[in-house]
Amino acid sequence: MSQAGITNVAGSLPPSVPTTFITDFGVPVVPAANIVRVVTPGDGTQGISTTGSGNTILIALSPSSISGSTITTGAVTGTVITFPLAALLPGVYTIDATVAGFAITGVGSPLGCGFTIVGAVRTDGATATLIPTQVVDHFEEGALSASSAVLAVSGNNILIDVLGVSDGAAGFVIHWTAFLTYTFSA
Repeated sequence: MSQAGITNVAGSLPPSVPTTFITDFGVPVVPAANIVRVVTPGDGTQGISTTGSGNTILIALSPSSISGSTITTGAVTGTVITFPLAALLPGVYTIDATVAGFAITGVGSPLGCGFTIVGAVRTDGATATLIPTQVVDHFEEGALSASSAVLAVSGNNILIDVLGVSDGAAGFVIHWTAFLTYTFSA
């Protein structure tokens, strides 16, 4: 049955496109040309993600953690984590990292080592700069006391680098694993 000719007793009909949206904090957002833009820092690359379904837009913290692994043989440097920073987005990252190393071969193996690293890196959106001074707590047994882990930068990347150990022969084979969490401010 057609609704033509029926009078709306409550007043005018609602608009076909909403004219105002209300945020969780009660702040009105008014569309321009029927468009509302939802912007997150770094377009979702800096620990914030945007999703939507139906009439809801959800802005949430994305996992702000990264993990990695590598193997070193002898007294060589290896990179356990490479964290590329967002291009054209200046800001500062504070870093908390944990690193575990397990020597599976070498004199006296098996041996273990562990490190916690706290530091900060600034980026201008093109080049990362290590902010002095990082703090590294280290826990090593036996010959692994010569091993190390540090926060480093290369280009516009944050690195977690490790240094293996030589045992005078072929060197220790060390399996490294690291976990990094970060906080970003632009």
